[in-house]
Amino acid sequence: MIQEYIAIFLLIMSWVFIIFGMVAIFKLKNLYTRILSAATIDTVGSLTILIALLIANITSYEYVVRFILLIGFLIITNPISSHVNIRSAFLTGVPIKRIYHEAQKQKKDEKAGELNA
Repeated sequence: MIQEYIAIFLLIMSWVFIIFGMVAIFKLKNLYTRILSAATIDTVGSLTILIALLIANITSYEYVVRFILLIGFLIITNPISSHVNIRSAFLTGVPIKRIYHEAQKQKKDEKAGELNA
């Protein structure tokens, strides 16, 4: 009974992590920080989901072994995949620069116009 409540709480927390991570992807200004945020969403969200499933199925030995193997696989492969993505972006010459939204571009252009006048 308590296992179900813990599993439900972990599933809700995983969705909170995923939602905040998606917001961060749209709000961050740099491609590299966006990739880092996506990797964090992927790692933390999937790990909390797998731990919730592990706790929900703790009575079945087969599922416990499978979930532990999946958790180990994710812990090993997710940082490697995000590193490969960031390194390939850096090696292909993606500049480390801020990505401005339209409102920020207008403010920047207005400020530059005031300085030139």
